Amino acid sequence: MPLLANYPILNMFWWMLMFFMFVIWIWLLITIFIDIFRSPVSGWAKAAWTIFIIFLPLLGVLVYLIAEGGKMQERSMDQAAAAQQAQTAYIRQAAGTETTADQLKTLSDLHDAGKLTDDEYASQKAKLLG
Repeated sequence: MPLLANYPILNMFWWMLMFFMFVIWIWLLITIFIDIFRSPVSGWAKAAWTIFIIFLPLLGVLVYLIAEGGKMQERSMDQAAAAQQAQTAYIRQAAGTETTADQLKTLSDLHDAGKLTDDEYASQKAKLLG
């Protein structure tokens, strides 16, 4: 530390580095806790991981990343895919646009259920196809 006292700019960079490392550490802990409670393990396993990470943070985080790192990535990708599908479905529903194939399937289902006669089905199909 005597070197840092002689160079104030180096001292400032050192403290900036420590601050950003602290922010990264907090982000990593939050990400791991989110993954622990998102994982499909028992409640006892979740409690054990949580206690392990709280009482031995550095070792707990390293062991969790080694043991569950791949599964952590899979769960994150699955959640992102589900969110994307939900967003796409919402946008389609809000826009009220169905593809022609979707409309034909709905029309066919109504015809199969007996809610449309053959003539109505044929006229609606012709209107959809053009």
